[in-house]
Order: sequence, then C-alpha cells, then structure tokens
Amino acid sequence: MTAVLVIEDDDRIRLALLLALEEEGYTAYGAASAEEGLRRQRQDPADNVLVDLMLPGLDGFECIRQLRRDDDVPIVVVSARDDTHDIVAALEAGADDYLVKPVAIKELSARLRALRRRGRAVAAPAAVQVFGDLEISADAGEVRRTGRPVPVTRTEFRLLCELAQHAGKVLSRQQLLQRVWGYDTGDERLVDVHVGRLRQKIEADPGNPRHLVTLRGLGYKLQR
Repeated sequence: MTAVLVIEDDDRIRLALLLALEEEGYTAYGAASAEEGLRRQRQDPADNVLVDLMLPGLDGFECIRQLRRDDDVPIVVVSARDDTHDIVAALEAGADDYLVKPVAIKELSARLRALRRRGRAVAAPAAVQVFGDLEISADAGEVRRTGRPVPVTRTEFRLLCELAQHAGKVLSRQQLLQRVWGYDTGDERLVDVHVGRLRQKIEADPGNPRHLVTLRGLGYKLQR
C-alpha cells in the first residue's frame, strides 16, 4: 500500500488530509513541522510527501530542499499560497508538483497516482543518445556532460528522456505535461521551471542554450 507523509502544521487540515487519503486507499501519517517530517522520512520513508509552505521553524521551501538532498521521493506542495513566485520557488527547491488549497481529494489522488506511474517507467530510447557533450543513457538512468555524471531528479530525467526520444522535434508544454507528468490538464509552469533547472545542469551557457531550446509560442526541443 502506498504511504504518504503529510507535513502540515494546521491540525484540522492535516487530520482532514490524512482521513481523506486513507479513504482513497493510502497509508497516511502526519507531521506538524518540517523538523518532525524530515525525521520521520529518514526513519520510515514514505512513497510520497505532501508539504505545506507556511510551517513553524523551518519553512516549506527549506523542508523541500532537505528532503530532496536525502532522496528522490516525489514531493507535492499543498499550500494556500498561490503567487507565481511561491510556486516557482517551491518547484525550484525540488518539488514535483504544486496544488493550491483547498484541495479536492480526487485531484490530489490523481496527482499521486500519476507520480507513481512516472516512478515505475521511463518513456525513453534504449540506447545512449549523444547531444554534443551531453550523453543520456535511459537504460542506466544516467546523464553525463563532458563525461561527468549530472545529478538530476526523477522528473528531470523523464523530461530529458522524453525530449531525447523526439530529438529535433518541438513538444508543446501541454504535450510534456501529458507525457512526463501524466496530467491531461495542469499548470504549464511545471514544465518551464523544470526546463530551466535542466538547463542549469546540462548547458555550458544556460542563458544561451545550445541543446535544450525554446521555440517561442510552440514549446521546447532537444537538438544535437
């Protein structure tokens, strides 16, 4: 049974999420602070983690960064903060998805199922693909630049593999949301932020990308 850790300081919201998740068939347990959540995740790792941003002590952004340093667990932000800056900052800290309160449990459950599907399989070519100094090995789950390993998250790897599979072709943000995140609809900023993070890792000059390029108004493509 899939386990979900809910890091939320509001007792009523945390309890409501725990009960709703259990009704959806998950094993759910909670933490009232980032410190408690990080400790629980180290001791008994959950399959998914939900994080509020407005937490006492360590805030949600730092909680996400520390979770991401420890492992590649899928992280979903569930927050009342809907400002674009907050959403982008949370994704850049390492979150995989962002939902604004109040959250419909069916929507949350659908997002969690999509994260599970993404964790089981990577849609990617079998052979090593080479893009100049960049090498992508789907079988080995590795990315290298100038021969050195590039640390990427599971979502970043899936995004890169999807673009590599369609090398030279433009994929729209909506297509990438469907193929990488598994969402029929969703916030396209998820794609933009992850592309930006990938460029920081795989491009010699992220501000003037050679391989992962934008086609204004159309989407993104990976070119050799």
